[in-house]
Amino acid sequence: MYCRIAFTFPGLGLAAMIGASALVLGCESPKLAPAPEPNYAAPLAPGEHALRKLGPDEPWPEIAAAWRVRDPLLRKAVDQSIAWYQKPGSKARFPFHDVVTHEQASASVVAFRDLLKEHTDEAAFVGAVKQMFEVWQTKGYDRKGTVLFTGYYSPIFKASLTPDSTYKHPLYKRPTDLVTDPLTGEPKGRRLASGEIAPWPSRSEILSSGMLKGTELVYLPSDLDTYIIQVNGSAKLELTDGSTMYVGYAGKTDGQYVGLGQSMMDAGIFTEKDCTLQNIEAYYEKNPQQVNQFIDRNNCFVFFTTYDGGNWPAGSLGFQVTEKETLATDKKIYPPGGLVFVDTKAINFANTQESFRRFMLDQDTGGAIVAPGRADIFMGIGPGAEILAGSQYAEGTMYYFFLKPEYVSQYPLPARASVKAPTKQ
Repeated sequence: MYCRIAFTFPGLGLAAMIGASALVLGCESPKLAPAPEPNYAAPLAPGEHALRKLGPDEPWPEIAAAWRVRDPLLRKAVDQSIAWYQKPGSKARFPFHDVVTHEQASASVVAFRDLLKEHTDEAAFVGAVKQMFEVWQTKGYDRKGTVLFTGYYSPIFKASLTPDSTYKHPLYKRPTDLVTDPLTGEPKGRRLASGEIAPWPSRSEILSSGMLKGTELVYLPSDLDTYIIQVNGSAKLELTDGSTMYVGYAGKTDGQYVGLGQSMMDAGIFTEKDCTLQNIEAYYEKNPQQVNQFIDRNNCFVFFTTYDGGNWPAGSLGFQVTEKETLATDKKIYPPGGLVFVDTKAINFANTQESFRRFMLDQDTGGAIVAPGRADIFMGIGPGAEILAGSQYAEGTMYYFFLKPEYVSQYPLPARASVKAPTKQ
């Protein structure tokens, strides 16, 4: 789980001014108002569900395309979801009974794993899925299925266990006064000495007040480094003593998220086309104080703990996320761990968009990934994944696949988990 800055740096606004041509008589027609920008974070109405079941006459998504690009990592991601469903606590995360039960959702993933193993022929696989599964499409931000897909990654940074002239910007451990929901991890505020729960102060107040002194976990070379790690929620740290540390999400404050890329575009520093993570890093090298002012606008402040590297990077379900197979969504409205078909465009290393139609597993969430109109694709680890995540920005839609009720009893969860959850150190 991570507090998403979404490396949605390439353009957060799609609206264009619409002009009118001159009339024959030489008069200009009135200019139309600007088209409204999409509100991808538009919330659901009270009691409204994020998914709608496809009717019998509605076309299915192009699952044959997903079959053709499948790779072994998909099986790995499926196994991680199965392991999560095997945890007794996963049932408490399932208030989705009007859409799917825990038993149906877990059986769906088990059945999908078996179909991947049994069918080596595209037509046979597609036929079996269509026979056994029902499909639910997201309503999206516009109630027409539209979702904004961005990307995130797990970075690798140099760091130190002790501060010095180079390493002086800390990541912090979870403070004892942070209050979160025990099931969802949603931040509730800060518990005061009186027992009252109050909102957390702003990012700048947290840092300037010294209220976190004594909870420093590790030190980084720059404010931007710590901020990028906060946004992604985990990192591999190469320490000055030659050892390696893996850090992961341990909670966040209840402050409002404001994207760094959006703030810099609002200030006219970047346009939608050139607002990438790489350009922001270059700008920071010359203007660190100005960038820090933009960073301070984001009051979603993240805390960290160390993890066993064998399970890093771990998502909000407590299991390892998988490159281009793990999706992050708002877990208050989407069923966790489920099988999803994503239909969008993805950036490649040539910086062009190409079709992205894949089966994925819904295994993570993020501070900016809220409401039915937002989702985040995990792009992987390190510099290459940073390039992809930093430029990923495309609309699309997604579908959840659940077994038809008559098949559920045939696909019980295995008796034992094959994948262990990460161990906090």
